[in-house]
Amino acid sequence: MKFNSDFTMTINGKSVTTTSKITVINPANEEIVGYAPDCSRELLDSAVGAAHSAFPSWSVVPFTARQNLLHQMASALEANVGPLSRLLTAEQGKTLSDAAMEIGGAAYWLRETAKMTLPETVNNDSSAHRSVTRHVPLGVVGAIAPWNYPIGLAAFKLASALLAGNTVVLKPSPFTPLTTLKLGELMQTVLPEGVLNVISGSDELGPWMTSHPGFAKISFTGSTATGRKVMAGAAATLKHLTLELGGNDAAIVLPDVDIQTVAKCIFWASFGNSGQICLASKRIYIHKDIYGPMKQEIVNYAKTIKMGNGTDPDVQLGPIQNRPQYERVLDLIRDAQDNGYKFLMGGMPTAQKGYFIPLTIIDNPPEHSRIVQEEQFGPVLPLIEFDNIEDAIARANATDYGLGATVWSADAAAALAVGQRLQAGTVWINEALGLSPFITFAGHKQSGLGTESGREGLLAYTVPQTIAVRQNAGTWQGVPKS
Repeated sequence: MKFNSDFTMTINGKSVTTTSKITVINPANEEIVGYAPDCSRELLDSAVGAAHSAFPSWSVVPFTARQNLLHQMASALEANVGPLSRLLTAEQGKTLSDAAMEIGGAAYWLRETAKMTLPETVNNDSSAHRSVTRHVPLGVVGAIAPWNYPIGLAAFKLASALLAGNTVVLKPSPFTPLTTLKLGELMQTVLPEGVLNVISGSDELGPWMTSHPGFAKISFTGSTATGRKVMAGAAATLKHLTLELGGNDAAIVLPDVDIQTVAKCIFWASFGNSGQICLASKRIYIHKDIYGPMKQEIVNYAKTIKMGNGTDPDVQLGPIQNRPQYERVLDLIRDAQDNGYKFLMGGMPTAQKGYFIPLTIIDNPPEHSRIVQEEQFGPVLPLIEFDNIEDAIARANATDYGLGATVWSADAAAALAVGQRLQAGTVWINEALGLSPFITFAGHKQSGLGTESGREGLLAYTVPQTIAVRQNAGTWQGVPKS
């Protein structure tokens, strides 16, 4: 598919535009990439109405047919990796190779999720009575995706929601709507009208969706602060919720590791996508016996990494995606400077076009510091020395977040013993950021509510329904005794 420069929403299988537009900026050079429709309340109603109209027929499409359509969606993405990747790099800032991995990963997620099935539980099966609990779709799902992985994280939601038999209204972030809008155009030729509606808009659109009575569920990925607002907006109609929220993930490095190998692993676990990953390692606790050489090895490796415009094939990391987040990260750096913390590298950026912040590593800031206590979501990393493992575990757990964590050791059993005590939804031992369509992903504490992916993630887009059949009507238990 050759994409034109027009960007339209998809409502009821047709392209829809608006006179009001939102401007999309390339974060690498601050130039305009394009203009996306700014959805009105009336068009939101149209999208929800289209999804409602499509739901009765879509929900009874044979499960195998829905599985096949997910494969067709994956094929449509795979056939357009090139143009979609270029557009994603232009609006998001990540490298072309990372953008291609995201598009390909979304296709993979669709294909692999399509291999799953919904369980049925036979509660009772006798000559007189049969009872079965099955899982039926909820109805219309509002899917709200973030700006760091707009296509990949949308695929998490679309794969499970559509396979389960729901219809969807998908809203990307106003910072990165363009690739998602093109995804909607692609799927017009794959899915029945109204099954997938894609809308874009400014900051008001999200709250309109969360409070809209037409949605049975909201699936949101974003910050914890916004997640609280989503939950409040959904409360009036008791919507089902999946909230995948922020994290301040700790890594614990034990003294027996191979320093050179683990230093590289920690770097990419922390700085991948320029630190703009909810599950990134955001505070690194390193045992005192290796703190000196480990911090030096991480710094040495970081100095070999090239940051710049993602269209440059030699670039490995791009800019912060948007100016508000850029300013938040700069504020954390200023705070660290004002408090006299030691910088091993990086700091404030030089004047230049684009939202670039140099790779910044801070040496052993105090536990109460903002850079340790707050989620930075950018290329700034505190390294923290510890002596006692009990203390490291306590400090790792002393947060309102609980999304992910990692433990590194040459002794996997010892690392596992530590990992099992960490309060996080996903704990990796000697690896990081490993996700799978078949593995449940969930946050603890204020890092989220509900699950994505895996069998549990698929079930989260359904509601249980028990069907009980009395085989002989003459024995119906509801008949009163004469």
